[in-house]
Parts: sequence; structure tokens; C-alpha cells
Amino acid sequence: MTGPPPHEAVTDLITLPGTPLADAVVNLIRPVHTPSLFNHSARSYLFARLVATRLDLAAGRDYDDDLLFAACAMHDLGVASDGPHRQRFEVEGADRAAEFLIRHGTSTADADQVWQAIALHTSPGIAERRGTLCVLVRGGVALDFGGPLGADHLGAVSDEQADAVHAAYPRLDMVRSLTDAIVAHAAKDPKNAPRYTIPGEFLRERETFGRTRLEHACRSSRWGN
Repeated sequence: MTGPPPHEAVTDLITLPGTPLADAVVNLIRPVHTPSLFNHSARSYLFARLVATRLDLAAGRDYDDDLLFAACAMHDLGVASDGPHRQRFEVEGADRAAEFLIRHGTSTADADQVWQAIALHTSPGIAERRGTLCVLVRGGVALDFGGPLGADHLGAVSDEQADAVHAAYPRLDMVRSLTDAIVAHAAKDPKNAPRYTIPGEFLRERETFGRTRLEHACRSSRWGN
């Protein structure tokens, strides 16, 4: 039994959902994210679907694809240019995402799943214990860093698949761009950068060393930036 033709397989791999909710999410984040961060959000979703396949999880049976897209696409909404910037970016983004979903008819329970997935995406060892959506969002985001955030699912993406995803959504120096955004957000208010959190440590490391440990590690990661 043969699979789909190569061009169809690539199209399936790089296609974002076309549902009304997904379109609304794209319309929300595209104007307030840099192209680099928008592409990172899209790749995180595409990689999360590959993680799901590796874990034998199916959309519609084990997870809701609209919720997965919403959580991945909005996981960095806390550093968006139009945000209030009054609390750590993971929580601010989770709050904004949940409010947006409820306004668009998503149930409170489903919006809370997305809230948890976004709020915990920088929390290894916790996200993985909070349900399938948290597992997939954390896995997709980690995969887009190519290893420094965890190498559990690097084998979920072949070189050919990675090339197709990166051709559709180029990296555009994502690690530096995202780190810049997190540090700028963290510097605005002490509440945005509690010590020993990702934003707190990024701010401290940038101020002390000029570069974060994550930026340094990503230079030798699978994707190189």
C-alpha cells in the first residue's frame, strides 16, 4: 500500500487549519508579532502535530486540532506589541488567549486547557503532567529550538520534513528575536521577571553576559538558530 504523492504529503505537512477559529487566531497574532515570531508559532504547531504522530495520538480522537493550533499560535502572545506587559509573559499570554477563545465561543473548559498549555510551555516536568494539549504544545515549541529545550522528540521530524517546514516558515533568526522580545518584556516591570523563571533568567543573563545560555546552546542545536 502506497502513501500520498510527495507533493500532497508536503502540503499536508505545512498546512495550517482553515477553520473560522484558526483564521481568527491568525488575524489576531499576525499584526502584533514580528515575522520571526509568527513563523515560530506556526512551526511550533506543525512540529506539535509530528510529535502527536510519534506518540500515536490522533486529532479528533486524542486532541482537538483547533485547540492545538490556538495554543501553539498564541503561546508567545504575552510578548505581543499590543499587550499590557504587566506580568510574566507566559501568564499574560495565557490570559489573553483564554479571553480571546471565550469571546469566540470556545467553552470555558477548553479555554482553560489552552491557558494551561501556554502558561506551562516553559515548565519542563510540569507541562508533561497536565494533559495531552500541554504535552503537544511543550513538545512542538521544544522541537522548534532543535534540542536545548529537550531532545525527547527530535526523532519525530525527518530532515526532509524539517526542510519543508522551514521553507514554508523560515526561521529568520528566531532565537535571538524571541529572546529580545522576552527580555524587553521582562525589563518593563519586576513582576514580569521573577527570579528563576525563564524571563527572569533571560533578563539577568543578558544583563550579565550579553547573551543567554539558551542562545549559546542553540548555536549548536539541530537548526542552528
